[in-house]
Amino acid sequence: MRLWLAAWLCLAAQAVAAQECRTDTVYLKGEWGEARFAVEIADDDAERAQGLMHREHLPSSAGMLFVYEQPQRLSFWMRNTLIPLDLIFIDQTGRVKTVHHSAQPLDETPIPGGPDPLTHVLEINGGLARAMGIAEGTLVRHPTFSSETSEWPC
Repeated sequence: MRLWLAAWLCLAAQAVAAQECRTDTVYLKGEWGEARFAVEIADDDAERAQGLMHREHLPSSAGMLFVYEQPQRLSFWMRNTLIPLDLIFIDQTGRVKTVHHSAQPLDETPIPGGPDPLTHVLEINGGLARAMGIAEGTLVRHPTFSSETSEWPC
């Protein structure tokens, strides 16, 4: 009876974990704790080019997740972006490699993600990453990370 109950609880926990992993939500965790953001996905050239341009407001629990199919060196800018943003650069394992804090609105200076190949960039309100403690080494969970390479798979 105990073995059956343990197996059922394990399956129930896996079902709950699977439900948590949604395409419109990004989860982050680190020594600082855990957080979640409702995200819009930018996974093609047109969506990535538009990004968060021309927006005057972004809710504090929201962001945009840029997704690239192949690991590559990434660089962003703030052309036509009206609000300060934190840019969180993430590798294919779901580990934050670099955080650029409070990128200045309308600035066209390139913001490199560093020398490492990256597959994702999460943009959230400027200052939020520092306030929460999101930093290099933070783990990110989202269905676009391969379950084979992710350190925190769905």
